[in-house]
This record gives sequence, structure tokens and C-alpha cells, in this order.
Amino acid sequence: MKESNFITFLSRQQFGARAGALGLAIFLWIFVVSNNDYVTIMNVPIEVRNLNERKRAYKKEIPQSVLVRLKGSGRAIFKTLLLKDFVSDFKLVIDLDRISEEYDFYLNEYYDRYPQKVSIPSTFELQYIEVVYPDSIHISLDEYMVRYVPVQSQVLVNPSPGYIKVGNPILDSSMVKIAGAKEAVQSINFIQTKKDTISDVDLPINTRIALERIEGVLIEYSFLSINYSQDIQAISERIISEVPVQITNNIPGLVVRRNPSTVSLTIVGGVDYIAEVQPPDINVFINFTSEWSPKKQFYEPKVIVPAGIISWRDLTPRNIELAVAKEPD
Repeated sequence: MKESNFITFLSRQQFGARAGALGLAIFLWIFVVSNNDYVTIMNVPIEVRNLNERKRAYKKEIPQSVLVRLKGSGRAIFKTLLLKDFVSDFKLVIDLDRISEEYDFYLNEYYDRYPQKVSIPSTFELQYIEVVYPDSIHISLDEYMVRYVPVQSQVLVNPSPGYIKVGNPILDSSMVKIAGAKEAVQSINFIQTKKDTISDVDLPINTRIALERIEGVLIEYSFLSINYSQDIQAISERIISEVPVQITNNIPGLVVRRNPSTVSLTIVGGVDYIAEVQPPDINVFINFTSEWSPKKQFYEPKVIVPAGIISWRDLTPRNIELAVAKEPD
């Protein structure tokens, strides 16, 4: 496209935009200053009254608003559009005073019968005509119930290379109070945190995690987020000496002597965690009943380390000599 043609094209585009904006402004000006009546459709909030929240609860969510056909002057309609979100008494009311469990409110019939339930400020100068959508609202109530259920974490932590998670994550509350319709509350056995992945961390984690809402279930939570903590430590190793060797399942009437009676080994884990490990925390044992034989002199013990230790190695000595004799009479 030549330069002159391109400039002409831009000029036409700008002229079209300006003409459109001018036309819209003229239309709005005529509409606002006009005293002629117009019919319009607006979103109007629904307010449900007289629900005993200590005894009854909604089984399912109800619409927060409905589409309503209204009539008024152009000026009145424009004023309402500007102010309706800031006025609390612009709404339609549904009264649950006589509802026990379930009821279908056919809205146009309901508001024809109870016109006082249509709340439109007189200053808006609008006339209610009818509800356009939805034509009915189904209210389903159940006994109100409160219950405590455990919180489960869905947070995945990936430490940086050379670091490790130490211990289980800590939530500042292991239980959350839920409340709502009895049928729904009884079906919930736990509440989960939202899924999250925290990667490449080399420092302890302390953060807030939101709880996951259950879709389609109208339940109140005592809190919507929870504090999540996870210890992260550098991986290190340490030699533990003087770990006692235990003899388990000894046969009555026999005396078993160990040589040596203690061993040493190297443990691997979080640097601060393994610094606190003591020899009695490590279980080194020989199951006498299942392993002993009169023809066998040396035995390799089993080793069980605390859950926070990644691994162990270099058991010294590897084999323990057992000397077995009868108890003296």
C-alpha cells in the first residue's frame, strides 16, 4: 500500500470512530433528557428473608439476582443504572416464613400476589412489569448442622538439590468447622487445601494456603485459608557411635552374650535433624529365635533408623558374635 493510500485509510478509520462516538453521545443525550417512557430489562438482586439460620440451611444455592422488565422515562432508567448498585432497597424479596423443606416460587405469580415484596425506591421513578428470567426459584431446605473435619494438605514441596524436607508439614489447625445443610455436611469427611507446588526451596517454608471449596455444595467454613509450614534442611551425614545391639525373642533358659555389644554407623539426613539423633534412637537388633543356630557364630544385625533419616551406611562391625549358654540352676 502506497503512503498516500495508507494515510487516507487511517483518516477514514479515525473519521468512522469519531462519527460512531458522536452518534452514541447524541443517542445517550436524547435518551437521558427525554421524558418519554421506555421499557428496559435490568439485573435486580434477590433477598431471601426469614430463614432461621440456626435451624435451617439451603441444600442448594439460589440465584443472587433475576432479570426484571421495568418501565420509566429515559432519565429515570439512566439514573437507576448509575445508582442501583449503591442502593440497598432496590431488590425483590422472597419470604421463607412458611416454608418447611421445599417450595417452588413462581416469581410472577408471587409478586402479583405480594406486590409489596417488590422494593424499588420511589426516587428511581420506575414501574415494575414482570420477571423475565428465571420464571421460578426452587428453595430446598434441610436441618442446619455443624461438624469438625480434618484438613488435608495438597501442597507438593520440591527442595533444591542438596536439601531435604524434614518431618511432616505443619498446619496451624488440623480441623476446620463446617456448617450447612445436614445432608451435605454429613457427606464431607475432610477438607483439602488447594493444590500448590513449591519448588527449588532451600529455606523453611511458612505461608498461607487457601482451602479448596467443594463445587455444588453450599457449606460455610470457619476459616478459608490456613498457615502451612515445612522444615527444609541441608543434607549432611554424621557418625553415631555406641549404638546398643539388642537381642530380641530370646529363648527362656538361655543366656546370650554379644561381642561387641555396641556398633557405629553413618546416618544421612537434614543437618539439624541428625544433630539431635542419639544412639538409643537407632534400633540395632538380632532376632534370636529366627536366626540363631548352634552351628553359626556370627550374625549380621538388622538396623531400623528414625523416619527422618534418609539412609544409613558403614555399619561397624558388620557382624556380631553370639555366645549362648544355659542359665545356671
